[in-house]
Amino acid sequence: MLLNEPIAVPIRKGPPRPQDAIAPIPAVAKPHAMTDIDDIGDALTLLSESGDAISMYAPGNRDAMLGRILSVDPELPHFVMEMNQGVTLPPGPITFVAWLRTAKLQFKLTDKAWQCAPGKPHLIPMTFPESCDVLNRRESERLETPLGANFMATFVMNGNPYELPLHDFSLGGVGLRCAKKDARGLIKGRKLVEVRLDLGPDTVIIADMEIRLTRSYRSFLLGEQLHVGCKFINLPPEMESKISVLLDKMNKDPRRR
Repeated sequence: MLLNEPIAVPIRKGPPRPQDAIAPIPAVAKPHAMTDIDDIGDALTLLSESGDAISMYAPGNRDAMLGRILSVDPELPHFVMEMNQGVTLPPGPITFVAWLRTAKLQFKLTDKAWQCAPGKPHLIPMTFPESCDVLNRRESERLETPLGANFMATFVMNGNPYELPLHDFSLGGVGLRCAKKDARGLIKGRKLVEVRLDLGPDTVIIADMEIRLTRSYRSFLLGEQLHVGCKFINLPPEMESKISVLLDKMNKDPRRR
């Protein structure tokens, strides 16, 4: 992830919605630490400019509190969190999670009593974290499904049942494949609800997904095929951990080498 790479100026988004909630980085993942204060300031500034969702978690609570970064002052250094209407932070440690381009960004801050700006209860000034965990989605382990394994995705869309084989999977999502004649309705941007993913013996996951890309290709054995790339939506931390453990197990399998 290059924070200084040239990009178009983003259009600031509106307040985050419940479906914008982002699960924390699973404990079994291997993020790298961002400790340079300038890099942290750049990351927070990008989130402020775009208005992207910030999910906040109190210890022992899986429900995300939502907000976004209103402004960043790298000289102090501090930033101002703009909480969604009716959201207040409980005293103590809070875990902050956001998507920053292709990476998941996470950091923790703590306060005995989060103080809002005078007369503005939805605005909370905060100091920069000393470090952030960064899990680059492009560096997430993505594995093709093993030969001979019955890795399937089963779901219903618009009353029509689908049962499609998985081509690959990772912490971020899955790649499905099917014949073009079986791809009706599988278009970019479509949401797939309560998809059952069979990922090998005794590993079943139910997840919501969004189709992010479709790509046609020709298989020597199967003819014209369509690759459907899907991103997980609001995958619970325990499910992320389950996938991460499976990826690690498969990656260490000597038969894959």
